[in-house]
Amino acid sequence: MYYKEYGAAHSKMIVFIHGGGVSGWMWDQQVAYFSQRYHCLVPDLPEHGKSRGDGLKFSIDTAADQLIELIEEKRKGRTVAAVGFSLGSQVLISMLGKKEGLIQYAMINSALVKQIPFATMLNKSMIMALPLVKNRTFAKAQAKALDISDKYFNEYYQETLQINKHAFLRVMNDNATFTIPSSFHTYPHKILATVGEKEKKIMKDSMKEMTHSNPNVQGIIFPKVGHSAPLSVPDLFNRLLEDWMENDTIIDVKKEEN
Repeated sequence: MYYKEYGAAHSKMIVFIHGGGVSGWMWDQQVAYFSQRYHCLVPDLPEHGKSRGDGLKFSIDTAADQLIELIEEKRKGRTVAAVGFSLGSQVLISMLGKKEGLIQYAMINSALVKQIPFATMLNKSMIMALPLVKNRTFAKAQAKALDISDKYFNEYYQETLQINKHAFLRVMNDNATFTIPSSFHTYPHKILATVGEKEKKIMKDSMKEMTHSNPNVQGIIFPKVGHSAPLSVPDLFNRLLEDWMENDTIIDVKKEEN
């Protein structure tokens, strides 16, 4: 698995796990903020970014195992926080279920944990739309919806062009059928679950399910934001994460945004 690391001399480590269809670059604004005080570890998931050439096929389970192994290699006794987004959040939830003592702070952003009805049939139909996804004009619209800036559009678009239908179907199937593992219910460390105010109801219901599944989960809704909080409101996102980790407090995101 390809990864980058920054600020390796620092005493605490944050692992940033990107979403589907992008790669580690999506966390650049978080790395710029946190790398002066934390050791930041930024992997590319299997069949994404620079891990695409490794030959390993993506699954949430496989990615979780690989990241656990990487963190165990790199942590060197550090306190570990992990931050996931969308597909990366599902990978993070799987990691928490597999290795109880590895991560002390888990920030789960925009994670789908409720199965989509008829997901297999839906995903197969989406394969027909894959050529549209690779259309530059369509990709521009998708990038705008995710608040991907012009600075990163070419990188986003080039990665989109490299998606093959088999990888696309694997990612979509895993994403749409993911549910919370039973071991998550008793995870003893701190978990922060977030969702954007403009996200679909199923995403908000997923956050509620996580808060009801484990008393250690706190839920936050980012105001005026869709499925893109780390990119849309990076300053607010970073302050929320830092204050939660360092002071065990949750800033008032509505007040901070206004």
